[in-house]
Amino acid sequence: MIELFVSTLITLFVVIDPFGCAPIYAGLTANATPVHARAMAIRAVVVAAAILVTFALFGEALLRGLGISLASFRIAGGIMLFLIALEMVFEKRTERREDRAAKVAASPEVEDVSIFPMAMPMLAGPGSIASVMLLMSRNEGIERTLVILAALGTILLLTLAALLAAGPLMRVLGAKIEAVVTRILGVLLAALAVQFVIDGVKISLG
Repeated sequence: MIELFVSTLITLFVVIDPFGCAPIYAGLTANATPVHARAMAIRAVVVAAAILVTFALFGEALLRGLGISLASFRIAGGIMLFLIALEMVFEKRTERREDRAAKVAASPEVEDVSIFPMAMPMLAGPGSIASVMLLMSRNEGIERTLVILAALGTILLLTLAALLAAGPLMRVLGAKIEAVVTRILGVLLAALAVQFVIDGVKISLG
């Protein structure tokens, strides 16, 4: 169970990328009061948690309703995560997030960024939704389900801490260190994505 917790923790940490979201959030809330910024951070994490838990618990039933096999979903999810990994290695993911944040910040009518773009798609995006569904499909049983949800909760709490400390965190890390960490995490995610595809192919052929 410890191995499952650690592997789930690493997978979700790489996909959700709490420290990568922190600078984006700091930029989006630069003009907000500390109280408002803190409230938006909490709301963003709570909404993202609700979305991810819903897909974790009921995503498999949704797939069955749509006539999609778990093997097909694993292969598709693995390919999608691999594309995200490539973007991380070549820093395209950060650029896309910054562009999205800039568009939101440029719209004067948008004051609350907790739902969009923070909760969706930055925290509960296609990659994280696919990841929780893949992890749940590979691990059946109440105990394993609770372990995965515990790992998800841990990552979301870490994300909340990163968002609340976004300003000071960026001053400590700096852009160069963040870029190095993002590339390393991208390589790890690529390996995990390939494993998802291999698992899906084995099920399809078996």
